[in-house]
Amino acid sequence: MALNSSILALLKRERVPYTCFKHSPAYTAQEEAAVSHVYGRCWAKVVICIADTEPVQAVLPAHHTVDLEQLRVLANAEALRLACEEEIAMLYPDYEVGAMPPFGAVHGHRVFVDQCLVGEPELVFNAGTHTEALCMHYGDVAELAKPVVGVFTKAPGRRGHNATKRAHAES
Repeated sequence: MALNSSILALLKRERVPYTCFKHSPAYTAQEEAAVSHVYGRCWAKVVICIADTEPVQAVLPAHHTVDLEQLRVLANAEALRLACEEEIAMLYPDYEVGAMPPFGAVHGHRVFVDQCLVGEPELVFNAGTHTEALCMHYGDVAELAKPVVGVFTKAPGRRGHNATKRAHAES
């Protein structure tokens, strides 16, 4: 299998162990996890945001969503928004849009990893395409990504105390 040349060069240069595998085409992190038979908590999706004028990568489990306000605070930015597809294509021309690996530090971009991924024995993420994935130990990913670790995601099904009370009251 021909792994993206820029990713391959990085992994070889840094002597980082990895496994690369092909999967059926998929375009969301949850779909990619499903077709790869990987738990959603182990599939790390990369969300590209713009903090003030600086691109940043938010790395989180497939089934979580980014809390933009929490990420804004963590990034120490006045404003934070999701990047649009055109911006992503310009920032990462070597990769298919939406298939970036969490190696933004190589491009000079800050990387933020949600606390819940820290210490995972295996993280799986896109290898630059919607049909290839890399599997690595969290510690090796952190060595390459040099992330800021924090809490900035929402897990599905988490409800606030008042929402839970309302749900029980309505049933």
